[in-house]
Amino acid sequence: MGSSHSFAEAPLGRLRHRANEVRDRHCHDDPFVAVVLSGGYQEAGDEGRWNVRAGDVLIHHGFESHLDRFDSCGTEVLILPLPVALAQAPTVRGRIADADLLVRIAERDLITAQAMLAEQFVATTAPTLDWPDALAADLRATPDITLGQWAEQAGVRPETVSRGFRLAYGCAPKAYRASARARAAVTALRGSNTPFAAVAHQLGYADQAHMTRAVTMLTGLTPGGWRRQSNGFNTGAGAAP
Repeated sequence: MGSSHSFAEAPLGRLRHRANEVRDRHCHDDPFVAVVLSGGYQEAGDEGRWNVRAGDVLIHHGFESHLDRFDSCGTEVLILPLPVALAQAPTVRGRIADADLLVRIAERDLITAQAMLAEQFVATTAPTLDWPDALAADLRATPDITLGQWAEQAGVRPETVSRGFRLAYGCAPKAYRASARARAAVTALRGSNTPFAAVAHQLGYADQAHMTRAVTMLTGLTPGGWRRQSNGFNTGAGAAP
């Protein structure tokens, strides 16, 4: 991306994770998909928390963060670039019928493997695991909700909200909400020519400068940089707003 930020890599191909491995919360700049080949794990990220097993597929969009807790038998996954056809999928979780065939194809031709994945992907849903997942969903959908309001409505003791959410997701609720809002800003900036101040207002930022700081902190690129990049220009981090 041309950013000076430090992002976690997602090497393409087969990856093996040891038994009971925990990967603390980290952010990837590039979009990708993870196909579970064996074992399983729990992922708690910017789009929710999931328990996955062999045959499950998780979509990761650019600049999403998550933590992973792998099971006691270890886990093997296949990492592929995110197919364009799945970039607007209605959910980030799904299944594929023949993961073994996908692996064999990916070893020969990544483009063909991406096409097969997009064709066979079947979106799935999962029940909310616990109240931290309900809070995560509300933080994504209702940026202006306060933790005190939420705790009262959900019947959760206010003093346990931040601690319990951090245990589940690896970050404080306010940080989770800030990341979700910044990613929404990037999507809005890339998808339209709406004035920056209007985008900031729509997403609940105090002002345009507040949005600029948040987007730059998350991605290493300013709103102006994202807008120019979406219009076909190659810009580096730190471009003027």
